[in-house]
Amino acid sequence: MSRGKCNATKPSHGQSQLLWSVSPQLVVTIIQFFEEARQITLISDGSVVYAEALWDHVTMDDQELGFKAGDVIEVVDATNKEWWWGRIMDSEGWFPASFVRLRVNQDEPMEEYLAHLEGAQAGEQSRAGLGLVLGPGLPCKEQMRTNVINEIMSTERDYIKHLKDICEGYIKQCRKRTDMFAEEQLRTIFGNIEDIYRFQRKFLKDLEKKFNKEQPHLSEIGCCFLEHQTDFQIYSEYCNNHPNACVQLSKLMKVNKYVFFFEACRLLQKMIDISLDGFLLTPVQKICKYPLQLAELLKYTNPQHRDYKDVEAALNAMKNVARLINERKRRLENIDKIAQWQSSIEDWEGEDVLSRSSDLIFSGELSKLSQPQAKSQQRMFFLFDHQMVYCKKDLLRRDMLYYKGRMDMDHMEVIDVEDGKEKDFNISVKNALKLRSLAGDQVHLLCAKKPEQKQRWLGAFADERIQVQHDRDTGFSLTEVQKKQAMFNACKSHPAGKPKAVTRPYYDFLLRQKHPSLPTALPQQQVFMLAEPKRKTSTFWHNIGRLTPFKK
Repeated sequence: MSRGKCNATKPSHGQSQLLWSVSPQLVVTIIQFFEEARQITLISDGSVVYAEALWDHVTMDDQELGFKAGDVIEVVDATNKEWWWGRIMDSEGWFPASFVRLRVNQDEPMEEYLAHLEGAQAGEQSRAGLGLVLGPGLPCKEQMRTNVINEIMSTERDYIKHLKDICEGYIKQCRKRTDMFAEEQLRTIFGNIEDIYRFQRKFLKDLEKKFNKEQPHLSEIGCCFLEHQTDFQIYSEYCNNHPNACVQLSKLMKVNKYVFFFEACRLLQKMIDISLDGFLLTPVQKICKYPLQLAELLKYTNPQHRDYKDVEAALNAMKNVARLINERKRRLENIDKIAQWQSSIEDWEGEDVLSRSSDLIFSGELSKLSQPQAKSQQRMFFLFDHQMVYCKKDLLRRDMLYYKGRMDMDHMEVIDVEDGKEKDFNISVKNALKLRSLAGDQVHLLCAKKPEQKQRWLGAFADERIQVQHDRDTGFSLTEVQKKQAMFNACKSHPAGKPKAVTRPYYDFLLRQKHPSLPTALPQQQVFMLAEPKRKTSTFWHNIGRLTPFKK
């Protein structure tokens, strides 16, 4: 939320008008100012200090603490200014400090404390001072909604200016220099940003139609997000390509003529003093910003407001868009890990895992019986989308695996088997499930050691089918180039003739510490810093290490 600025001296009548645009949350900030340092000290002394979540923190990283807006979090460690360690019931983890606010009165939420101040029988001077900050004419909540609406419109207009500068200031000039840039190279650097620019101009035009200039708090903009929710998915392609763009641009910036050329483009277009890689990050930041802005808008929209239901639906829609983009990005980041995993398996046969799959869903050890031989075999199973691979452990080196086969999950049905006599194999079983091919020519009986393990496997098989259908609905797939590059990288890490090194996952070390390592990614609330956050370590190998008992 942007805040107005004023001089330290007593303002004139004209200057005082600036104070009316100051966020009402400044009241809370003033109250917090002297309390916050004291409370940080209390945390370090071991005292119990609570914070209230301002926004949802959705995470797929088990090092981080997920929560919903309004949740109360016990702050355990606040020594780092960006990431704090906290606890909600039995869950602990890191969370962005910018997503919460410390309670001034540790026995009640901030809103109640502010309401208490407003309702108190204070002197006229104190009441007038509070009214000055909140502004005249509008109740606090409506003034806050006005501020959020104005921020959304302002940032959207600024964003369009950035996109225009990139398309006309950089891409247009680059295309004139065929001696320096190939079209494929430009596609790698700029991705589909021209498509995004065209879409965002249309989106802003629709927002402007719904924007009430005279009374911004009456604006009804939620429907704009709902009408364009599928259009926002074009950001997925851009976000997935962004790491490749950074690599390509980094190579060019090592050559002086490209450095001078890009700087000349910036000056010619009269752009702000931000490097090209900073401009190229703005679409990634923008798609993450929408859920935060809509959450803030919903917070200050009365349920009776005509825009309430649309804003609520828009918030869920944009969260789903961001979740879809993050999921696709995670999948693409993991394909290198899958290729490396395959290269570590001895005696591999048949096509590569990446030829059909892109995500590890579950893994673990099961006893396997297959017809016609009903001999029980201990195997490690790895369930990917579309297929399941099973391997045998080395008798001496329990962390070494030998490929033994795979099952096509697109043509298998999963059957829950009751404890007792199993008719197909004519044996007594416990904690068992059965995989039968739709053609009826294959039947595999899998037995877990404990009932809860069996239930987790049944859930995993259901998740695999859901994910396959979701990928079909959203059109997600790997390109041949991505598959080949991942396998090429894996082969380079395991040159022919050299033994394959099998190492314990890095997270095994981290989880032995008092706290896992501090996340290196900037909290989402800082998305407009125009500096690329460091990428956090993938949890792929941690999942395998956690789910797979490589060592007994």
